[in-house]
Amino acid sequence: MLLSATIRVIVSGALVLTVGELLLSQIASHGRPAATAQAQESALPVSPVAELPPTERDIYYPGAEDLAADEMRVIGCGTGSMPPTLNQASACFLVELGNGDKFIFDLGTGAFQRLVALRIPLDYLDKVFISHLHVDHVGDLGALFVTGTLGGRTRPLRVWGPSGPEPQLGTKVAIDGLLQFYNWDRASRQGNVDLRGMQVEVNEFDYRGENAVIFRENGVTVRSFPAYHSIDGPVSFVLEWNNLKFVYSGDTYPNIWMAKYASGADLVVHECTGSPEELMRRQGFGPEDALVISTQVHTSPAQFGELMNMIKPRMAVAYQWFTAEPEGHSDIFGGIRKVYDGPLSVARDFMVWNVSQTDIRIRLAAVNPNATPAPRVNPAVRPREKPEVVMSDDIKAGGLHFPEQVQDIYDEINEKYGTDAKPFKF
Repeated sequence: MLLSATIRVIVSGALVLTVGELLLSQIASHGRPAATAQAQESALPVSPVAELPPTERDIYYPGAEDLAADEMRVIGCGTGSMPPTLNQASACFLVELGNGDKFIFDLGTGAFQRLVALRIPLDYLDKVFISHLHVDHVGDLGALFVTGTLGGRTRPLRVWGPSGPEPQLGTKVAIDGLLQFYNWDRASRQGNVDLRGMQVEVNEFDYRGENAVIFRENGVTVRSFPAYHSIDGPVSFVLEWNNLKFVYSGDTYPNIWMAKYASGADLVVHECTGSPEELMRRQGFGPEDALVISTQVHTSPAQFGELMNMIKPRMAVAYQWFTAEPEGHSDIFGGIRKVYDGPLSVARDFMVWNVSQTDIRIRLAAVNPNATPAPRVNPAVRPREKPEVVMSDDIKAGGLHFPEQVQDIYDEINEKYGTDAKPFKF
């Protein structure tokens, strides 16, 4: 399993020892163990082997903890920039609520793998809120659309996204194109797979709406307001539930709407792009372009800090840079701390925030790199419709069928499970 040291932060922003710091403090207090039997007898007592209760674990184990009825859990499934790296996918945050609801905010390239690693049944992942249509914020939408259907989602995938300055630049046209892109995929599965979930319910809303309600169900309200990025269209989101307030920005330059509508939030997840020199080093830009991108298209660390001074969240979360590596983390953290000394997380993939009225707890998840989603909740239904498109006779004629080997496999499975399935007749 991929285990990472974690940090605990309480609401006031005080920092508790990391695992590494704790070990160093123990060495400083106790020194190195002596080799004599007498020294060993006077050492610390034998470590207990009982399981720690969830409230005392410094690591989040997906699927191993109940979420309290009044609690919110936020998981960074994509905290990096473009291109994604093996350590950091592009933008994606999962919000889980104590009432059972789950919301995905953006689904950038590489992020779907992180969602899968959390071992959440794909049946439950059916609500996606898109901040804008750059590929590093929507690149894995197709993976959730198709794989979610195969994994048990029997309802349409529900997608909320902004309109554009022109109809062809809005979310609805983009989703129509996505569906066309997967025409062959759908046709190839018809008659073999339950395809009830291979549909999209598109909820396009006006990107100009200020704090406009775009979702209200089950005690949860999601609002949108304009973002400032590239051209008209991008938005940011506010999710409110149980007197908790979560705010998410996709790409954006600091703006009046974020300062106004994110004010006093419990958790503000906001983009923060590397300094001009970091852009030159990591992405090959020249000085002039790096200056524009860092400070006038995106939000630089210093601008992020000034914005958080205005918003005053219980916890500010900076994301969308290569912060899994020391240079990237130092660039973001150091730049923000020059102007902002409030509670701060510099995000990385699989960072977890448990948010309640009294506490904000921060850890990293321990995930199995070979994990697959938890078993489907909705029972599979064998499709009754016949395929609309079938394989042509000339392609069929090219098959090498090995009937004896296939029959042996069928016989073994039928005997083990009491079925009477028969191979296709070619």
